[in-house]
Amino acid sequence: MWFVALGCLLGLAKLAELGPVAAWSWWLVLSPFGAAAAWWMFADSTGLTQQRAMDRAAEKTAERRVRHLEDMGLGTFERPKNGRRRK
Repeated sequence: MWFVALGCLLGLAKLAELGPVAAWSWWLVLSPFGAAAAWWMFADSTGLTQQRAMDRAAEKTAERRVRHLEDMGLGTFERPKNGRRRK
């Protein structure tokens, strides 16, 4: 996402002829879009994108479960750290 934002800013600066960007080649100005495409291909091929989506879904499910338990008046139950129940 940062590469896309940088590419947009550089493109606007090139079109408005602001600062040193006006003298740069269009290839250099548009290169962040290529970097964004390369990053997305890498993230998708390694499963990084899918893993992040699954983590967000699991987090939402856990938060929803806790909220529903509290709404029913059951509260949350924490497991003891040593694995034993109190008597």
